[in-house]
Amino acid sequence: MTELTRRHFGLLAGASLSSLAMPGLVLAQGKPKVVVIGGGPGGGTAARYIAKESNGAIDVTLIEPQKTFTTCFFSNLYVGGFRDYKSLTHNYDKVKKSGVKVVHAVATAIDRDKKQVVIAGGQRIPYDRLLVAPGIDLKFDSVPGYSEAAAEIMPHAWKPGAQTQLLVKKLNALKDGDQIVMIAPPNPYRCPPGPYERVSMFAHVLKKKGYKKSRIIVLDPKPNFSKQAVFAEGWENHYPGMIEWQDPKMHGGIKGVDAKAGTVKTDLADYKAALVNVIPAQWAGKIARDANLTNASGYCPIDAASMKSTVDPNIFVVGDASIAGEMPKSAFSANSQAKVAAMIIRSELTQSRAFPARYSNTCWSLIAPDDDIKVGASYEPKDGAIKATSTFVSQKNEAADLRKQNYKESVDWYNGITADIFG
Repeated sequence: MTELTRRHFGLLAGASLSSLAMPGLVLAQGKPKVVVIGGGPGGGTAARYIAKESNGAIDVTLIEPQKTFTTCFFSNLYVGGFRDYKSLTHNYDKVKKSGVKVVHAVATAIDRDKKQVVIAGGQRIPYDRLLVAPGIDLKFDSVPGYSEAAAEIMPHAWKPGAQTQLLVKKLNALKDGDQIVMIAPPNPYRCPPGPYERVSMFAHVLKKKGYKKSRIIVLDPKPNFSKQAVFAEGWENHYPGMIEWQDPKMHGGIKGVDAKAGTVKTDLADYKAALVNVIPAQWAGKIARDANLTNASGYCPIDAASMKSTVDPNIFVVGDASIAGEMPKSAFSANSQAKVAAMIIRSELTQSRAFPARYSNTCWSLIAPDDDIKVGASYEPKDGAIKATSTFVSQKNEAADLRKQNYKESVDWYNGITADIFG
């Protein structure tokens, strides 16, 4: 184990207050009820921590349609051949054993007036507090010509599962000389370094196959991206001449795709590729939008000190769907936010002590075997927003041993966070 052990992980990702929770008077009608929508890094963590830190004083129901959850985080390592698919898939058996009622159904609506969640089939589940962690939905039409049907030919693989498997299948079918084109997403989006780690994994696979003629073209709607300097250095060191990144000044604008033809059109040129990976614009999951928890940005404004919705005081929003100030949309962020929200919910419903909110995040990205870079920060509420109090980022020309240690650290983090979510 590296210095980022599970014990340290719990401290970094958000204060665990089980030893400090002092459940007092609960609501007169019996146990207060908390419903959590979404069983990923935000929702799964929150459900387990509310149940654990209230010592059973709160009735917790987790609504999650999937019986198994495949993580989006670390899926790029599956793309690169560093992990198998099974290692990314987790079940809710231990969550159920922790005292959480797990309902495998789609949450179709939130009745905010009656404080009820409606699930497929019409059943209503009441709540005193609701935590919403629906992740993101994709705006397919943000790229002209792209659609859910087109994604079966030009995969996005930005939601875990069949799309990621399709991307890997297409990648492994490439022949030397075949071209890859990625359309990167506009801000804000899930996992800021993710597209560029994926490009690195594409290149690693091509290099491992011994391909000399294949090229990867990245068409980006942004003028820059997370950890750009160290990614660029890594690409030059490990994959010289293989990756071409274009910003809007270079390509002039992405005009559209034709999935059947396998083409991408920009102002600069038309590209034909054997593999096109389109990552479109994103917004909060549909359940949050339908409940009017979002603003014009398509994401959910929250109170920085609690992760409570600014629209409804009985609802909390964590993870990718929230507007979390300077925090990026990542699994680490969602897990950290969930612990703060769980603390506040437990405090409000059991009249127990709460502490000032503290948040943290780290994002690791693998460029090549044993060459891993990272970026991260600690955060606090300030002037109505979540703001960074300290930051760090990998630098160019770092020692190989440090980059190797980063990778080991990321694996320990993955093991720690999945244990935190799923038990």
